[in-house]
Amino acid sequence: MTFLTKHFYLSGICILGQLIFSSCSAPSNVERAIEEQVLHFGLGAEPQYLDPHLATSVAAHNILSALLEGLVSEDPKTLQPLPGVAESWQISSDKKRYLFQLRKDALWHNGDSVTAHDFVYSYKRILNPDLGAKYASMLHVLKNAKIYHSGEKVWEEADVGVTAINDYSLELILENQTPYFLELLNHYAWFPVHPPTIEKFDAFARIGTKWTKPENFIGNGPFKLSEHKINSVIEASVAETYWDRNQTRLSAIKFYPIETADTEERAFRTGYLHVTQTVSSDRIEFLKLNHPEWIHFEPYLGTYYYRFNLEKPPFDDVRVRKALSLSVNRDLLVEKVLKGGQLPAYCFTPPNTGGFTAKEGYGYDPKKAKQLLDSYLKEKGMDELPPFELSYNTSEGHKKVAEALQAIWKKALGIEIQLLNMEWKVFLSTISNGDYSIARAGWIGDYVDANTFLHLWRTGDGNNLTGWSNADYDLSLQLAEQSLEPLERFTHFQKCEDLLADEVPILPLYFYVQVSLRHPTVKGWYPTLLNHHPYKYIHLEAEAGQ
Repeated sequence: MTFLTKHFYLSGICILGQLIFSSCSAPSNVERAIEEQVLHFGLGAEPQYLDPHLATSVAAHNILSALLEGLVSEDPKTLQPLPGVAESWQISSDKKRYLFQLRKDALWHNGDSVTAHDFVYSYKRILNPDLGAKYASMLHVLKNAKIYHSGEKVWEEADVGVTAINDYSLELILENQTPYFLELLNHYAWFPVHPPTIEKFDAFARIGTKWTKPENFIGNGPFKLSEHKINSVIEASVAETYWDRNQTRLSAIKFYPIETADTEERAFRTGYLHVTQTVSSDRIEFLKLNHPEWIHFEPYLGTYYYRFNLEKPPFDDVRVRKALSLSVNRDLLVEKVLKGGQLPAYCFTPPNTGGFTAKEGYGYDPKKAKQLLDSYLKEKGMDELPPFELSYNTSEGHKKVAEALQAIWKKALGIEIQLLNMEWKVFLSTISNGDYSIARAGWIGDYVDANTFLHLWRTGDGNNLTGWSNADYDLSLQLAEQSLEPLERFTHFQKCEDLLADEVPILPLYFYVQVSLRHPTVKGWYPTLLNHHPYKYIHLEAEAGQ
């Protein structure tokens, strides 16, 4: 047993011990929560970073959206932009200039005013090429942001479209009209950081500093970071300095990193959690039959896929990648393995994303798959492919999918693959370093437009990580970004999808459905396409008759 496996095993033992103890004690977390107004939240994986400019995961979003607030916030039912730090905004007639008026009662948790200068500093930081932020490209919608981010010019010379007119007026100028720009601002990449804190810990261009520890973290959201025990609990307690404090009814949120669905369900059943991140496919039918009040199936704008490392043979040859893709019956995968209402993915962008539905470019043809692989083997003078590794982060769901594909590829193509399971932070580091052959991945939309999916595969994007580059793809994506005509944009998006299906740098498998357990006492939580649930609208309320 390696240290990594042992560490994760011991972490699981600690959680199980807490569950056993809590089941023998009274009252449970959930029972106490009505009076305390503490939400107990199953987080899934421990996030790699709590720095909004370095984070890349859903788990990080779930925490950061409690601790920080951007220029706009979200309606809890529709996710339409609402005033956040900005109490109002004006948009120019050409829709390229946005002037935000910041509220004067927006405060950092230490009492400092949140100013327009803080946003300028924050956007300059995430775009700083020395920081290496994977989400920096999201800010390329700002005029000249790409020039600064590429290192061609320093901030002042690049003339990036970000200006503090005064302490409470912020001007943002865009490269092109961007219909979903206000929705973009709800992503944590656009959240501000507290400049004095970043400077104190020399974190403007450095990773791994201590500014995100509870004793140092200064946010501006409805909750403040009060505790962080690695692989145990992250607690956010209500911030009395928050401008909309009267709307916030929860006193605290406790996030529990629990990566296994079975352990998470056990935590839920014993009253340890109000909300889980997922449900084991083996338990779905039982829960539907016996506890329909617990289990929820909700829309979720996301794609589950595998990425190939094109810099490692044999995945540098499209015939091998196509053979692996064509041998997978995705319909059977969602029906027999996943069982949660997921849809098979024969393209990358989920159907009807902002009105765009891609044609199915990826198919199922095991005979053609075998022909492609045989062609490759013959050319290389090989009888069979050497075994290779399929990497995934710890999760029963990921394991089941990996085992299913392991069996499929063995039967259809005679390929031996080894499954490599990693703890989340190690997994992210491994993939970022390109130390993989095939790896599982998932992408959840950051806003409701096909661009949120297709921008991933642009040359040099921080989340690409496949080694794939295609000039025609980059051009089609650029043309889609510059157009305001839906049909014209969709034509360019389809070209991108066609190129992905033709060159197969990735293997889409299915489109997500959010399957989770949620206690009936949780109120103000509504199904949304991005699975965002603004915490200031959530509260806990006893069930009728109790």
